Amino acid sequence: MAQEVGERLGTGSLLQRPVQTMTESGGQFSEFIGVYNAESTVLGEVSYWLGARLGIRHCSLCDITHGLFTKRAEWQACESALQIPFTTFHINDAPAEVTQAANGQYPIVLGRNQLGIHIVLNADELEQCNGSPQELLNRLQSL
Repeated sequence: MAQEVGERLGTGSLLQRPVQTMTESGGQFSEFIGVYNAESTVLGEVSYWLGARLGIRHCSLCDITHGLFTKRAEWQACESALQIPFTTFHINDAPAEVTQAANGQYPIVLGRNQLGIHIVLNADELEQCNGSPQELLNRLQSL
């Protein structure tokens, strides 16, 4: 699957390599968890969508995973190429253990391993992805 996706995205695609993620404490991640800097309520979604169009709201993880209204096809290809689940939440629907690990820092990507949930990429690191699903995969692969 990863090779097929890599071929669709171009020669040398990062998706041709499997994701290997290790931490210094706790070993390999079994799940990635992304938390958007937005709320999942209808008001929250509309407020974010309008604010983003007017340049007054921003979520770099949203830019990576979503287009104008739906998930980006490039993100779906990257997500399906991951060897482990990438679960996403909004600020208001994240489980308590995820909210605690995020410690008020949104957007964020966390990783779950045997010892718990750890920060993988903070808001600044997600911003450096410049909206690119491919760059997010690159960063996850480099762990």
